[in-house]
Amino acid sequence: MSISQDLSISEAKTVSSRWTKHDTSWMLSLFGTSVGAGILFLPINIGSGGFWSLVIMALLAGPMTFWAHRGLARFVLSSTQKDADFTDVVEEHFGQRYGRLISLLYFLSIFPILLIYGVGLTNTVDSFIVHQLNMAPPSRILLSGCLVFGMIAIMLAGEKTMLRVFGMIVYPLAFILAGISIYLIPSWHMPDFSFHQSIGDLSASLWLAVPVVVFAFSYTPVVSGFVNAQRRQYGEQAHKKSETILKRTSVMLIAFVLFFVFSCVLSLTPAQLQQAKVDNVSVLSYLANVEDSPFIMILGPLIAFIAITSSFLGHFMGARESFNGLVAKQTSLPLKTIDKIGIVLMFISIWFAAVMNPSILGMMEALSGPVIAMILFLMPMLAVYHIESLKIYRGKISTYFILLMGCLAVGAIVFNLVK
Repeated sequence: MSISQDLSISEAKTVSSRWTKHDTSWMLSLFGTSVGAGILFLPINIGSGGFWSLVIMALLAGPMTFWAHRGLARFVLSSTQKDADFTDVVEEHFGQRYGRLISLLYFLSIFPILLIYGVGLTNTVDSFIVHQLNMAPPSRILLSGCLVFGMIAIMLAGEKTMLRVFGMIVYPLAFILAGISIYLIPSWHMPDFSFHQSIGDLSASLWLAVPVVVFAFSYTPVVSGFVNAQRRQYGEQAHKKSETILKRTSVMLIAFVLFFVFSCVLSLTPAQLQQAKVDNVSVLSYLANVEDSPFIMILGPLIAFIAITSSFLGHFMGARESFNGLVAKQTSLPLKTIDKIGIVLMFISIWFAAVMNPSILGMMEALSGPVIAMILFLMPMLAVYHIESLKIYRGKISTYFILLMGCLAVGAIVFNLVK
């Protein structure tokens, strides 16, 4: 090897070890995709199972988040193609038939969530205009059309614009989450440390809480695009750099979200948490009613708007990429034409859903759940035993742990659907 080659390798390693603005932008994008509207229901969903259930799930959340997304990133990076997206990788490793089936399921798991966010964004802004601004409700057709068009326009402006927008909205989101968490500290009460549940009841409570934690901390749709961005930026050092960014994203998520969750749970009694779960309202809505706090009533809609917006952008990125990959493999159309068709179809679908405001969104989200759990937790870990380039991860504790959590998550979701 020549001296110049040694220097280039050394320079590449130096660049990969240095934290850059590019890395910060992607960390914020991953964080923003994960922190969607579901965070507002997370304290109720995992807090109503009791204090010890909350503590155990909080301890599991970190490894679940980092190891699962790292596994998916490694799976995408295992392709021999340097610019392969998710659809390319699954077809390369599992064959054309199963690869396209997995890609289709992947798209169908993301797309309903986009519809949900389109409806949620419209409802949030409409409610703010009517109740906070005391104005007449706007035309739902015009409002939803403008909001959906605005979100998609950000994505069409390119990767740099998208990352810039993420930076602009995620900082306020993290600041507000921390602010509300600190604001609630005077309302904290001593938790009940006693065990009122049997081992069986505690195990059942933990089992049913696994999918809640999986999806509250998931940024699956944007991982493929994230990995390819690191390939373009860092080349052979993409593996190392991706892992570093994923690790810092996981730390940021765990720190801000769990502080928010514990602060909310410690501000409410177990009976209040159960009542909020029965009422099916977000934790901020319930806190605003209980404490009669103008502070929370004002920030509640703002958090919902920012969280839905950031998560919408990340999910749209994943849906767009998977749609393009699927159609490109079925037709001979140019990629640019496919991209335009996909954007128009998704815009019309999301706009239509936002106007109609359907009541089946919960079911659609539940149907998306098992597929996301399988793609994020099960498939990358099973690929470790199927793909030669990933064999170095066989027998690792993290592999078995994520396989177990994936099985529990899918099982709990299916149980909730059929019970």
